[in-house]
This record gives sequence, structure tokens and C-alpha cells, in this order.
Amino acid sequence: MTVDAVVFDIGNVLIEWNPERHYDATIGEARRKKMFAAVDLHAINDRVDCGQPFRQTIEQAALEYPEFSTEILMWYHDWIKMAAPAIPQSVALLRALRAKGIPVFALSNFGIESFEFAETKYPFLTDFDRRYISGRMGCVKPHALIYEMLEADSGVAPAGLLFADDRADNIATAQARGWQTHLFDGPRGWAERLVAETLLTRAEAGL
Repeated sequence: MTVDAVVFDIGNVLIEWNPERHYDATIGEARRKKMFAAVDLHAINDRVDCGQPFRQTIEQAALEYPEFSTEILMWYHDWIKMAAPAIPQSVALLRALRAKGIPVFALSNFGIESFEFAETKYPFLTDFDRRYISGRMGCVKPHALIYEMLEADSGVAPAGLLFADDRADNIATAQARGWQTHLFDGPRGWAERLVAETLLTRAEAGL
């Protein structure tokens, strides 16, 4: 099938996202496990990804769980250290596609303020032709609505979209809508897929 646009997730496709790793390095694995067993920080972050205010949402959670208030506040104050580092090979693929004039979109669960902050650290986040950021859209993957919104806004038919994401549930929704998909497990496999689709040569893909 013809690919009319390539769609990148951001977290764990272009930028590593592993809050647990940062907490283990700063407060220790045992304390981190205890906190995550008591506080569903990822669910709280989902509210940010849906458009709720970043700092206010995290500060409210810190008040609700005083035993872990200092650590919960780290989710806000140390956020950019958790969303790190960039994945250089994936960034190179993004730029190689753009250089060939192939439309490239972002589709990512990301808060409004956190995305604006990330742009200051990762300039490649401005390289997309279109950016579909959940906080701005008021809904998150894997709900079908955010995929539908991308289709409607871009005007690209589902069958013409090739989407890379590291989460199987996000991929499953895209497949159900007729998108072409790639379950991302590293930049080399993604590069191979882009070559197989004849979007890039092996040299252009860094292979």
C-alpha cells in the first residue's frame, strides 16, 4: 500500500520516557516501588496528557499523598530528566523523511506545558509537518477519537498513514481504523520498515 504520511509517537520512539529509572537513581528502587504501589502516577499523568494543568495536577496529588509529597513533586520539577535522552537514530529518520518531502506527523500523549518545555530541549519536535498532541486535543491514545481527529485534520486516508508507536494498545486502535502500523522496539527495526516501504534508501536510513 502507498504511504502518504508517516506518523511518529514521541515517548520511547523519539525520546526515552522512563520515570521509574529516574526515581530509582534519585530515591532508590525500594522507595520508588513503595510509592508507585500507593500512587498511580501514570494515571495522574494521563490527566495532564488530557489537558489538565501540569503543575496544579501534580501539586494536588502531592497533597493527597503526603507520605510521598516530595517524590510526587519530582514528577513536575524533574520531568525533563525523566523524558530523556533523545533517540538519535529515530530523530535522524524523522529528518531523512522530511528531507525527501514525505509528510511526517507527530501523534503523542503529552501535556500542554510539558510539550512546550520539551520543545526547548529537543528542537526536532518542531520538525513535523503536523503535530497532534493529546493535551491540546483533549483526548489520548488509545481512544479512537484522537486518531479520527488526525485523519480529519490532515485529510490523509487511514490506509495512507504509517504509524510507529511502542505500545501495542495504541497500535491496535490504529490497525482497527485501517492504518498501516509498526510496533516500535528500536530505531533499527523502524529504519528497516521505512526502507521496506521504499520511503528511504538504506543509506538514507543509516543502515
